[in-house]
Amino acid sequence: MIAPHGGTLINRIVTGTEREALLAKAQGLPKVPLDAWALSDVEMLAIGGFSPLQGFLTQRDYEEVVRNRRLASGLVWTIPVTLAVDAQTAKGLSAKSDAALVSHGHVVAILHLEDVYQPDKVLEAQQVLKTTDASHPGAARLQQTGEVYLGGTISMVNRPAHRFPQYPHDPQETRKLFAERGWKRIVAFQTRNPIHRAHEYIQKTALEICDGLLLHPVVGETKGDDVPAAIRMKSYEALLANYYPKARVVLAVNPSSMRYAGPREAIFHALIRKNYGCTHFIVGRDHAGVGKFYGTYDAQKIFDEFDPQALGITPLFFENSFYCTVCGSMASTKTCPHAESNRVSLSGTKVRELLQAGTPPPREVSRPEVASVLIDAMAANPAVRGTSAAA
Repeated sequence: MIAPHGGTLINRIVTGTEREALLAKAQGLPKVPLDAWALSDVEMLAIGGFSPLQGFLTQRDYEEVVRNRRLASGLVWTIPVTLAVDAQTAKGLSAKSDAALVSHGHVVAILHLEDVYQPDKVLEAQQVLKTTDASHPGAARLQQTGEVYLGGTISMVNRPAHRFPQYPHDPQETRKLFAERGWKRIVAFQTRNPIHRAHEYIQKTALEICDGLLLHPVVGETKGDDVPAAIRMKSYEALLANYYPKARVVLAVNPSSMRYAGPREAIFHALIRKNYGCTHFIVGRDHAGVGKFYGTYDAQKIFDEFDPQALGITPLFFENSFYCTVCGSMASTKTCPHAESNRVSLSGTKVRELLQAGTPPPREVSRPEVASVLIDAMAANPAVRGTSAAA
């Protein structure tokens, strides 16, 4: 089994007498509220999804990640995992002390503070997101969150309830499943939206050279026009039930939130899947991108900037795929010699319009079972009508 990033799978969930002692201590500690984004980060830190991190970045690690895409130890890490608070909250906190991290009034974890510092958010946006434009959801969030960062390890005392308890959440769970099935080469696919035929094509192509596929959707915070997680999970279930070999696919959930950081997030996503036990990772067109902020294949090119051994997981690159009426199959520009007029490919906007009208997109674009889930969801909940259903 592939080693986690950094060599050790982190576990910051405390139980038994240690948990009871920390819960008692929490009553007298300053309280730091967590929004949904920060809560998902706490969970990913605790379960080892962000190994080797054991908590939120200290100033030294933060500055190294922002500038050099590495931790202070030299280990590759491309996305700052930070906890922002406002100046008023920060006044009651100091390094070398503890704070209680709370969600909806309940203590979730204890933060063992090592650093209280002011980040350079402009530099962070420029380096990590490649933009300070507030129309970028990541840049907007940076501008909206507190001006002080808290760094230190965490100890989780009350884990959030699983939103999808029937599916694996933890790296320990997926690693155990892969071992039980005897899989040696496991390819992961990152998704925040329903899977269309182009996605299915590249997944199955990758599966031809691997023992198993981890379909690993993000179920933390996404931008407002992404399809809600519960609807996406139904669409995955419909697809897997009808078109995938059950013995060679694991559907699990990734509790983390989207950063929409394009190239840097592609590396981040690969390292997360390495922690979950995967040896290969699919990187398609505009991975983790949003709008026109990144080039179509920038998320693939960034892998050339790192030593493959330093990453420790093999990326699989795919071109934009489509259905060719002459070939009579899914293809890409690498495999199809025919004119663009022979390619069936609809924009996300057009697919959304069809679904809103109750009309399934062509079978060459979307499986009817997936379209049915999305049409029903849009009919039942008008709020879903504004979401992006195809990307």
